[in-house]
Amino acid sequence: CAKADDGSVYDRFRGRIIFPIRDARGRAISFGGRSLDPNARAKYLNGPETELFDKGRTLFNLARAREAAGKGAALILAEGYMDVIALSEAGFAGAVAPLGTAVTEDQLRLAWRTHAEPVVALDGDAAGLRAALRVVDLALPLIEAGQGLRFATLPAGLDPDDLLKAKGAGAMQAVLDQARPMVDLLWQRETEGQDVDSPERKARLDKALREAIGRIRDPSIRGHYGEEIKRLRWALFRQGPRPAARRPGVPGQRWQPPPAPASVGARSSVLALDGGEENLLEQVLLATLVVHPGLILSFEAALESLHFADPDLDRLRDALLHLAHDPEPAPLGEKIRATQRAAVEMLFSQSHVTSAPPVRNEGDADLARMCVAEGLAKLDARRGAVREIEDAVQDMAGLVDEGLTWRLSQATRALHRAEKSTLEDATTMGEDRAALSKYLQSLIDGQIWVKTRR
Repeated sequence: CAKADDGSVYDRFRGRIIFPIRDARGRAISFGGRSLDPNARAKYLNGPETELFDKGRTLFNLARAREAAGKGAALILAEGYMDVIALSEAGFAGAVAPLGTAVTEDQLRLAWRTHAEPVVALDGDAAGLRAALRVVDLALPLIEAGQGLRFATLPAGLDPDDLLKAKGAGAMQAVLDQARPMVDLLWQRETEGQDVDSPERKARLDKALREAIGRIRDPSIRGHYGEEIKRLRWALFRQGPRPAARRPGVPGQRWQPPPAPASVGARSSVLALDGGEENLLEQVLLATLVVHPGLILSFEAALESLHFADPDLDRLRDALLHLAHDPEPAPLGEKIRATQRAAVEMLFSQSHVTSAPPVRNEGDADLARMCVAEGLAKLDARRGAVREIEDAVQDMAGLVDEGLTWRLSQATRALHRAEKSTLEDATTMGEDRAALSKYLQSLIDGQIWVKTRR
């Protein structure tokens, strides 16, 4: 029952179809009602929140959908009760829905615990698209490797219930088969109906996309999003042959990048892993984890995505991650030293390893955690910067636009930030840094011109 403004009591669910709301184990925890009156202020109405029922942390039909997903069915996130019931009746048993509200972070986590890649199937109208984009914004900081969303776009004006009634289960399956990844919706939002015919508008688009991608916490996924956005951007801006960028007043001349100095190549000594700075940092990083094995799982995702050019270091990293999940009760540090004796002895035979503060101070876990986080961030920033530089240099054969110069300037800043580390002597690569910085600046300034034939 509910109480009206005048104090009278009335049936809370009057004029509504009632549905039981169950938790993930199938136990009834509340009720919901869909209005029979199309003009009702609230289309859906739930029971009051209690210790058992929190609508922001519950998905309608989750118990049955979880069972179906365990047997291989897709998990479909629909808009409301009726869509879920219609989908289930048509054979799509993995259908769930929020309880009459926008999707919440907790509901997304519930969905991911049930299926690695739920399909969001919202109504094919403007409101449905807005709802889908809200889900994109909510999900961006939460996505992880193997944990994402796809979006099924229904025909305009139809919800799943309408589509099933009009065209049957085959039409619904076709829509689900064409579900798109989140990056497509992100790109659609920023480009649909937008003119990008000026440098200022292109820069606005780049800024909006950078801000969206920057919200992704996982560095590996952030990198893949950047690659896909780069591909879409190229298709939008670079259709047809690329025109030459001629210097004003000098016919027949176009800009080309200068030859890179010997120390700056596709794999320059800036990236050299044989005795180079990155190799030293990787060695200190792994030695820190051997001394402080409790940190391995804390940085598991970053370690999994980190590439070691030295195969010995790569194998040691794999062993650390494997042993961190070993159910044997022996202390992790002892297991590492017992099973990886040769690799550990080789690692700790390096003077720069044994003298590193996080390795030397075995009892200072906070210092070790800070140094591991810094080392991973430095490697990620350095490699991301150099990848961006290499890609940008490849683009130099054609027109230099404001997006390219922005990429180079950002990459230079990232590289400079990456070089600021407290773990190692910052003077070990001075000559290479100077050569790279000078080369990058010449690229950014765009001052070097060579004569070419028309």
